[in-house]
Amino acid sequence: MNKVFTLRYLAGLLLLSGVLSLCARAAQISANSPAKAVDLQPSQAPAPADGTIRLTLEEALARARQNSPQFQAALADAQIAHEDTKQAKDALLPTVSYNNQLLYTQGNGAGGVRYIANNAVHEYISQGNAHETLDVAGIYAVRRASAAASLARARAEIASRGLVVTVVQDYFAALAAQRKTDLAQKAADEGEQFLKVTQNLENGGEAAHSDVIKAELQARERRRLLQEARLALLNARLDIAVLLFPDFNDRFELTDDLHASIPLPTLGEVQQQASRENPDVRGALAAVQQAKDTVAVERSAYLPSLGLDYFYGIDASRFATNSILLGQQVPNLGSSASATLNIPIWNWGATQSRVKQAQIRQAQSARELSFAQRKLLAEIQSLYNEAETALDEQSGLSRSAELAAESLRLTTLRYKGGEATVLEVVDAQTTSAQAANTYEDGAVRYRVALANLQTLTGAMSTR
Repeated sequence: MNKVFTLRYLAGLLLLSGVLSLCARAAQISANSPAKAVDLQPSQAPAPADGTIRLTLEEALARARQNSPQFQAALADAQIAHEDTKQAKDALLPTVSYNNQLLYTQGNGAGGVRYIANNAVHEYISQGNAHETLDVAGIYAVRRASAAASLARARAEIASRGLVVTVVQDYFAALAAQRKTDLAQKAADEGEQFLKVTQNLENGGEAAHSDVIKAELQARERRRLLQEARLALLNARLDIAVLLFPDFNDRFELTDDLHASIPLPTLGEVQQQASRENPDVRGALAAVQQAKDTVAVERSAYLPSLGLDYFYGIDASRFATNSILLGQQVPNLGSSASATLNIPIWNWGATQSRVKQAQIRQAQSARELSFAQRKLLAEIQSLYNEAETALDEQSGLSRSAELAAESLRLTTLRYKGGEATVLEVVDAQTTSAQAANTYEDGAVRYRVALANLQTLTGAMSTR
């Protein structure tokens, strides 16, 4: 019979060990799984076979999110905070452990012990323990961890939207730099052609040599500006490449249209979206809730806590399921339960000090929330007016570039006909180049203004 119980007991140990192994494996799988609440990484398109990567703005944003250390750090913080919430919830649930212990004490020669802290000379403990602690602090700790996770998600969203602004600015700055380089090349070609015109007119006795000198100076200036434009294009491409690629890669092409027509939503729509989606306000609200729950956690130290324990297994002088007592076989397997009520009495004001610290943080978080709300109202007005002004200027800048180009054409024809001076042609060339560059800068300004609005609303179109 003793052997039968021993086998059953060992089988129970193996079963419990298997259950604990499965629980550990499930916890490991859960820990390796990404948090759904903060998954902010879109998919990335594969590179074409020719080696040149053609990137839309959305694809550039996806690559930037994957390669930005600041955004990935914010994303990691959000995932860590999500795991903290899971751990706080798990702390409210009962725990099961299996304890094995051998206690050896010097005997007194009569079957008893000299050191009375133990029950026998040889005491074997092998038992499972189910433990649960009931207190108010655990409940508020879960709420505090949940608020912290919301705050971390809001900060990850803030980092994401800040990254959007940076990528949009660099993306369209690179497109504008490409356009400005093309315009500089065109202006340089026009300067060379005008120099030839003045030389031909001088050879025919129809223009003074001073006109040739002025035209040559203008041609040299146009070639210098072309070199500067090429340098600016190189730097702009390097800036966007650093954001998008984990290693240096200059074989890419930006495919979005800088001058595509993108409507601006109404101010009412922006205000409504910002009231729901602004991550700064959501983060400030989460910080207030976190501080409030922290106060509750610290105050709960004034309240009693109840600990419950249930034990089942062996606590005997033999490591066996049965023992022989007075010639009879008695079972060693048994159970016990205990309840412990812990009532805090005095700790020299430490709890009161922690409560005061939490209240100070709560007051500060409330002030930060009020500031975030006021700042949001001001930024909505400022950034919307910026976008509206940039949009209104688009048609005027486009028209100015067209008029300047037409003025250059007509002035050049008038010069060839002897009706205009060389200074008028040079001035028309300068005006045309400046108007074209200003038109490109205006398009970038509007795109960046839209991206800045997106940091407030999260719903602005980027294409």
